Amino acid sequence: MKKSLLNHIIILTGAFIAISQYACNKSLELEPLDRISDATFWKSPNDFKLGANKFYTYLRTFGTEGHHGPNDLGTSLDNVSRGINTKGVIDANFDSAYSYTRSINYLLAKAEAYPNREEIKLYVAEAKFFRAYVYFEYLLTAYGPSVIVEKPLNLGSPELNASRNSRSEVVDFIIKDLEEAIPDLPVESKVTEKGRITKGAAQGFLSRVALYEATWQKYTEGNLKEGKPEGAARVSLLLDKAIASSTEVIASNEYELFAPPALGDSAQKYLFILENQKSNPASIGKSANKEYILANRYDQTLRQIRRNVSFANFGSDASKKFADLFLAQDGLPIEKSAVFKGYGTLKSEYENRDNRMKYQFHMDGGYYWSGNANWQINWNWSPQDKQNARESPFDPFNNSTSGYNTYRFVAERQVPDNQEGFDYPVIRYAEVLLNYAEAVFEKNGAIADADLNRSLNLVRNRVNKTMPALSNAFAVANGLDMLTEIRRERTVELNAEGFRLDDLKRWFRAHIELKEPVLGVKFKGTEFETTYTGAAGKRKKLTPVVDANGFIIVDPIANRKFDKDKNYLNPIPTGQIQLNPNLGQNPGWQ
Repeated sequence: MKKSLLNHIIILTGAFIAISQYACNKSLELEPLDRISDATFWKSPNDFKLGANKFYTYLRTFGTEGHHGPNDLGTSLDNVSRGINTKGVIDANFDSAYSYTRSINYLLAKAEAYPNREEIKLYVAEAKFFRAYVYFEYLLTAYGPSVIVEKPLNLGSPELNASRNSRSEVVDFIIKDLEEAIPDLPVESKVTEKGRITKGAAQGFLSRVALYEATWQKYTEGNLKEGKPEGAARVSLLLDKAIASSTEVIASNEYELFAPPALGDSAQKYLFILENQKSNPASIGKSANKEYILANRYDQTLRQIRRNVSFANFGSDASKKFADLFLAQDGLPIEKSAVFKGYGTLKSEYENRDNRMKYQFHMDGGYYWSGNANWQINWNWSPQDKQNARESPFDPFNNSTSGYNTYRFVAERQVPDNQEGFDYPVIRYAEVLLNYAEAVFEKNGAIADADLNRSLNLVRNRVNKTMPALSNAFAVANGLDMLTEIRRERTVELNAEGFRLDDLKRWFRAHIELKEPVLGVKFKGTEFETTYTGAAGKRKKLTPVVDANGFIIVDPIANRKFDKDKNYLNPIPTGQIQLNPNLGQNPGWQ
């Protein structure tokens, strides 16, 4: 029987726990090397395996998306998306990055002295993957240029007083680690402990890194204050890497989109709440999920999420911008579609839309469950199921200021608070397919129908079997911009997974879109107004502020300050600059 990483991820020896303790000597997390006995540890492959297990806790998970999370598609009034965040003395994200790097470099240093490298090559490859992961997810996307640290430091190490390496050096360092790791990682079907890093995970992550940096250089770097783009040749090289690495994942045939026929057009919805207990009408379990290339893995018995995920995500506020991105069933944006029903009634804008929309949002009058005391009993919308729903019928303003409520990562089975066991997707196949489509278009200024059909259209039509595929002829006939449609698909499919803010930045759109007011449903002159103004027999009294077109204003333009000369990069924490003035500060934060 194949073992799960969950059986090992928490089992760390006292020696490695000591290695992983945080210390704060100077800016790059020095840590005493005498806390373990080298005479008793790092002597067997299992020691290196236990060491590598710790790195899996560095992966994104529920509530830890950090600087990747805030965006313009929800309505949380966070300071980052408003552009009013400030620099501080400390920054937990920055500190964590170098603490994590310290632990990884320690394992790699011990590997250098190990007599049989073949025995431990898998764990060396895992360590290199995670070093690349930390430098990209924690450092590059947040602060840009960073100090490259490849070995454990001591008090005399020059890196402690070094200037930051250039952006291109950091990216090349990340890519080098991934390319060195890939040959020594197993393919998914050969993994004996599910959840460990695979060849596909490293290739998929490489496609993310290369696409991100190619488009950052193409659209953003030259437009930043003090920015210096690296040129067309560099962009082309990076796009080639994104295309090649995503192609390798596709060609491996190790992964596929989750689309069991028994779940029909609700497949994507149930993908995000799969558990080994019955968590969907067809009783499909986690073993059927071949879409998650890398996930932060949980289980109600072995490793619970330990966050109130279902209740926290039930009715999370969304924006009109997000709702409007979903295509109509004729494959057209709503402003071009003849089948879009408009905003006049409580449900009209959900009619004839991309099927993902009805499973992404709560609709007025619908029935929805959220575990604990409100779970599906028969899984067939029976009277008992409806009676046991959390809100029946659902009221769009009970948990929302916008009238749009989302429904992802919300258990429908009976499960106590904080004990959910569904996985968090770190890399999934849908992203790799969309990386491929975008990279091909960015490289060539065009994309063939065959390339669309092997990538984007698989995602688009997963739960929209009758929607026309995106093709060049369809785009021309309907006056569509191909790049806009590629980006639309990415935004709709990957929302709530920590991509949107990074995407807006690399497309050099953040200072435009994040300065727009955040809007909600159309209230004035619609069924919403007649239902929620406190008239006799109606539900409640609402008097929202609306714009000239009658849409609720959740956050006005006056609150949106995102500055293109400042907010594309986060500030380096001032405490670190005091320790090492050579770090310098990012543009606009001086």
